[in-house]
Amino acid sequence: MLSDTGHRLSLTAVWHLADIQNRTNQVKSIQVNQLQENILDAKAERLPELNATGGFEEASDLPIYTNGVLNAPKLHNIVHTRYRLGVDGTLNIYNGNKTNLKIEEQKTLKELEVIRQQATVADIRLLAAAYYLDLKKSYLFKALVEKNIADQERQLAKISVFLQQGAILKSDLLRARLKLSNQRVSLIQIQNDILIGTQKLNILIGRPDNDTIIPIDSLQTDQSDLKPYDEYLNGLPQVYNNRISDKEKSLSEIRLKNVKANVGLKVGLYGNFQYAYPENFLYPYYANVYSLGVAGIKVSYPLSGYYLNAHKQKAAMLEVQKQQLLSLDVQDKVRQRITEAYVRLTEARTKVTVAHDNVSVAAENYRIVKNTYFNQASLITDLLDADVQLLQANFDLVSSEVTAQLQYYQLQNTLGTL
Repeated sequence: MLSDTGHRLSLTAVWHLADIQNRTNQVKSIQVNQLQENILDAKAERLPELNATGGFEEASDLPIYTNGVLNAPKLHNIVHTRYRLGVDGTLNIYNGNKTNLKIEEQKTLKELEVIRQQATVADIRLLAAAYYLDLKKSYLFKALVEKNIADQERQLAKISVFLQQGAILKSDLLRARLKLSNQRVSLIQIQNDILIGTQKLNILIGRPDNDTIIPIDSLQTDQSDLKPYDEYLNGLPQVYNNRISDKEKSLSEIRLKNVKANVGLKVGLYGNFQYAYPENFLYPYYANVYSLGVAGIKVSYPLSGYYLNAHKQKAAMLEVQKQQLLSLDVQDKVRQRITEAYVRLTEARTKVTVAHDNVSVAAENYRIVKNTYFNQASLITDLLDADVQLLQANFDLVSSEVTAQLQYYQLQNTLGTL
């Protein structure tokens, strides 16, 4: 259950908590850090590769069977204990530019993941806004129903007096009581909606389930912040999907270069230095410790790459073409999403204006019917209907304002500015 003490939070504060404490955002942050390590790992391939080697062995006597294996051999004395200790290394000087391409690929992968992380943060913010506004709507509904219940209780007291005076029928009182009872049930449902909505928001922003959150932001449906449609289209390059598509296209181009580099000259340095015993490198041999260092340069060229790499290169070229087409397709879909979000936002704000007018009409209608009922010029059904219409008009106004504000955030998310 929710605690009695509530935390009054603005949507900005909720977004701040979601950015830091949401589990999905934390996973994305770790993935970005992993890719940073991959960049450093790729750069480390420029460093020389060093290996320390060592060995120790005991050799048996060396029998020489001068008269065949069935006759006693002649034993040849050798050095029985042997060991060596050394270090060898290689340094890649040039390998068809594959090292630089790998570093560039890892950097592009990280940039791609950063954009995806930003898109995820924006999606979580949009979801947080939806939960926050839904919770705000429930609190406003609760206030409306509580006010309506209080009005109904006062109205029921007047109806009871009229019944005692014989001015109305008992059925009027029963209908009014039934209406009040239904409103109290609706209040319980709204309170449960607040309980469920609070838990959903708490989980999203990494807070304990039983923390009560009280939204303090007012609903904003001002038209002044809505720009002309063409200005939104000018912001297409910063849309997350477009940026992701551009990076994926760049990635395919880098991988094509990497495949082409398979057929390239490779140049490297190598060296070895060791201490060993006994000396059996040059004749005559010596039963002494010796040291030897070797260094050189190795050059290779993969002649077979001309026919082994052909299909890989063609596949990589087709991947580049595919990503180019996908990029154009993404741009089309982004324009469609922006258009839809913009149209829905203008539609939602129009509904807010209409809802305001409906509340005024319903309030005036309720005032008239209420006066005529207590002047015995209308029926109880007219009064109850007018009350329901007024309450529903207020509900519709709150819902339309919430929808309009959420639609505004949807447009900002689509534009990549949330």
